Amino acid sequence: MGALHDGHLTLMRAAAEKADHVIASIFVNPRQFGEGEDLDAYPRQLAEDSAKLESEGVALLWAPDVAAMYPAGYATNISVSGVSAGLCGGDRPGHFDGVATVVCKLFNQVRPDMALFGEKDWQQLAVIRRMARDLDLAFPHVDAIHGVPTVREADGLAMSSRNAYLSAEHRAAAATLPRAMDEAIARIRDGQHVGRTLAAMEDELLGAGFSRVDYAELRDADSIASLDGDNGNARLFVAARIGGTRLIDNKPV
Repeated sequence: MGALHDGHLTLMRAAAEKADHVIASIFVNPRQFGEGEDLDAYPRQLAEDSAKLESEGVALLWAPDVAAMYPAGYATNISVSGVSAGLCGGDRPGHFDGVATVVCKLFNQVRPDMALFGEKDWQQLAVIRRMARDLDLAFPHVDAIHGVPTVREADGLAMSSRNAYLSAEHRAAAATLPRAMDEAIARIRDGQHVGRTLAAMEDELLGAGFSRVDYAELRDADSIASLDGDNGNARLFVAARIGGTRLIDNKPV
């Protein structure tokens, strides 16, 4: 959605290793923002983003406006069940319908041979993979949706366009999130009780200055189904709010 940082540019570099030509799309999608969310405030800097993409050798930037994506009378919605349930899907009703719909439209407009998405939005990645398979989108290979590992700041915080909202005080406190997650994962791997471990992690985040923990859950990496222990394919998913900014992260267990 723009406001590009090094995490986004890492996607471009990874794509360049897999393909002859790289295309990027930028579109702040109103259909994936809920009531009261930051659609109007979301950073828009198309000229700066375009320059960054050009410096990375991106061949084409596709940046449609809202009227092009959703013309008058637009009435179609894509809903992906299962992997969209819970986590951000439960916390932000309709969010993944907006994601699936706009990504399907972008795929049909650009017709890529493959597509790359960051693993920071792991549930989003699962939704897009499911949607592409279920709708028989015309990729050369069924596994053409590639995840790229999360890019992190020096203190471990996952890079995000929304990090720019944080004050200096809240930015320093935000580093507690990845650190607390690592500690919780170590305890779970050691066989400690999952529920008590996650509750202790939430307490640590609240004590560090986070105002609310929207969720802290162990889920299967593929199905996004809830787990009460490490099944060998588990990931820890967390969403928490600090200074009015909602941060998300996930890590393998």
